[in-house]
Amino acid sequence: MKCAVPRFSSIFAPLWIDSSSFKADLMAGITVSLVAIPQSLAYARLAGVPAYYGLYAALIPTIVGALFGSSRQLSTGPVAMTSLLTAASVAPLAAADTESFYSCVILLALLSGVFQILLGVFRVGVILNFLSHPVLMGFINAAALIIGLAQLPTLLGIKAPQSSHFLLDILDVLKHVGSTHLLSLAFGLAAIGMIVGFKKFAPRLPGVLITVAALTGGSYAMGFARIGGQVVGAIPKGLPSFSIPNLDWHNAISLMAPAFIIALVSFMEAMSSSKVIANNTRVPWDENKELVGQGLAKVAAAFCHSMPVSGSFSRSALNLASNARTGMASVISAACVLLTLLFLTPLLYHLPKPVLAAIIMVAVVGLIRFPVMLHAWRVSRDDGIASVVTFAATLAFSPSIQNGILIGIFLSLGLMLFRMMRPRITELGVHQDGTLGDANRYKLPPLDGRLVAIRFDGALRFINVSTFEKAVLEMERGNPEIKTILVSCAGINDIDASGVDMLSKLIVRFSSNNVCLCFSGFKEHVQDVIEKSGLKDLIGTENLFDSDYSAVAQLRSRLGAS
Repeated sequence: MKCAVPRFSSIFAPLWIDSSSFKADLMAGITVSLVAIPQSLAYARLAGVPAYYGLYAALIPTIVGALFGSSRQLSTGPVAMTSLLTAASVAPLAAADTESFYSCVILLALLSGVFQILLGVFRVGVILNFLSHPVLMGFINAAALIIGLAQLPTLLGIKAPQSSHFLLDILDVLKHVGSTHLLSLAFGLAAIGMIVGFKKFAPRLPGVLITVAALTGGSYAMGFARIGGQVVGAIPKGLPSFSIPNLDWHNAISLMAPAFIIALVSFMEAMSSSKVIANNTRVPWDENKELVGQGLAKVAAAFCHSMPVSGSFSRSALNLASNARTGMASVISAACVLLTLLFLTPLLYHLPKPVLAAIIMVAVVGLIRFPVMLHAWRVSRDDGIASVVTFAATLAFSPSIQNGILIGIFLSLGLMLFRMMRPRITELGVHQDGTLGDANRYKLPPLDGRLVAIRFDGALRFINVSTFEKAVLEMERGNPEIKTILVSCAGINDIDASGVDMLSKLIVRFSSNNVCLCFSGFKEHVQDVIEKSGLKDLIGTENLFDSDYSAVAQLRSRLGAS
């Protein structure tokens, strides 16, 4: 197996710029940072860690993601989905707001990053295909609801209850809605109104940053913290400390499955952004290289005491809209975060937590897309079932929402195997032009009392040979006059040893009953298998035909002569 080890010269390719593109990258980086800073604070609280962890995650990991990734406009840092998964994964292992909890978050960043690096280095990013789009959308819709509803206690200024089930906590919040801290609610609603208003009427302005600055000033002026309001509080000034994460093996083993889920889900989000960027810029991206880049960004987050990161869809879209040319835009964005950590943290002390809750709620509204689930149901009932079950399971198992997506993955794989076990087998009739078609669908007359034709749509493998055998035997038993069974093989794209063995036994059995089993339209690679296995000699070249049309004509002539 080949490993994806990037050359030194290719590592820095995303940062190679000229003077003409630097100005565009400078403006894009500053623009993205104006959104990234308040979002990072909010998503850190969503992950259950102090707000400044979000700033740390938007610093070194952002640079590493730009340096080692393949998508030039992808903005790496804290994101809502990964933050929620982080909190849900660590909650069973440690109490909230404790050093043990923070240590597990850092360890989770390390493990999920290592998983992504391994997937990219060994070029097995194809494993991401196990997470189907309907399952992912079912999970995202449920997770977005959970994220939004989880902000209610902070928005209302109510102490957040903690139980074994998220929905029960929300019901408890609704029961105590009468104890709402009205000023907290006012700040939260004002933030929602301002962010939505800026997005609709002045999209070019940094609406989130203006909202945060205005409401933080208002909080300071009225003494919001002194009259019962929750604020961010003191944020450590300066750079994060760098050290090796605490490798607690008991916690590491417990976090293995959640880390793998975070590696999958977070990269699916980064991948969707990269695909959009590639389509708009017409610059190709490398899936495995991006896996390595995103994995290294997570590992960097762990070493600078932060949380798991991912490629942000919203900030990447803003980066693209701001005409960013290279990864230098992300480096500039990180530099703005650095300036914030060095000089501006005192200004964030009075930032109301209801404002952070509002930022999260507005951000996740765009993630809720129920029509996508409905579309999946219309296209394929199995995909629809997998999507709905994933949605329901994610809500039912919250706060352990990773169980919901695991159920969705296994269910979709199980339904796929079930479909493979029961491929479509169609009895064929003759159109007026002599071609064969589905007899039931097109109401076609049968070929002949002594000649029956069927089409098998699927690879003939061990998983479905019994289905094929059963259908052919029932056809023989149901028609005592039958002399020839023609199998149209255009839909058979592969055959294994079990398929060859089953066909051999059928041919011998039918031959003893004076019934001929014939085949038409075998694909070339299937013919190769038939020849190598000796099955071609058993079938007989006179019973193999190039097309359905020639097979029907010759078999009818043969039966007429007999």
